[in-house]
Amino acid sequence: MRERQASGRAGRNREFEAFVAGAAGRLLHAATLLTAEPPKSNPRARRLLTLALAHTYAVWDRLRGEDPYDHARQQLALRFAREVWHQYALPGRHRRAPHGALARLTPQQRLILVLRLYEGVAEEQTAALLGLPTERVRTLCDRAMATLLHPPRGPAPAVVKMAPS
Repeated sequence: MRERQASGRAGRNREFEAFVAGAAGRLLHAATLLTAEPPKSNPRARRLLTLALAHTYAVWDRLRGEDPYDHARQQLALRFAREVWHQYALPGRHRRAPHGALARLTPQQRLILVLRLYEGVAEEQTAALLGLPTERVRTLCDRAMATLLHPPRGPAPAVVKMAPS
């Protein structure tokens, strides 16, 4: 009996390791986009990925027939949303400023944009995952795209009046 359990665990571990080898790079990139950290220095993204993969491993046996990538991506999104909520809800928690073009977006806009455009998750699935109406997901995605495509311009230059000669 113990040999069968050990053999089962070894097989489970091999399956999970193969999954991580194939999916971790893309999931880390998604996490880095979510946190808007520089790709070379992304401790928050790596922490999110580690927690999402740990949860996926914990439920690995129950995922039979389901897509483990989808589960890990959901965990990543939910953990990011929870972390952002705690960041704003609990006073005194400071984070490094976001980096890059996605830094202009709110965390919720980043989350929706990454799920919809980078991960290709349908509007309805994104709405269900985040507990939002589909119309809200569409509006947030449209606003995020508008912000990225049409960044705000700086103030107009001051007009310098020349003295008459």
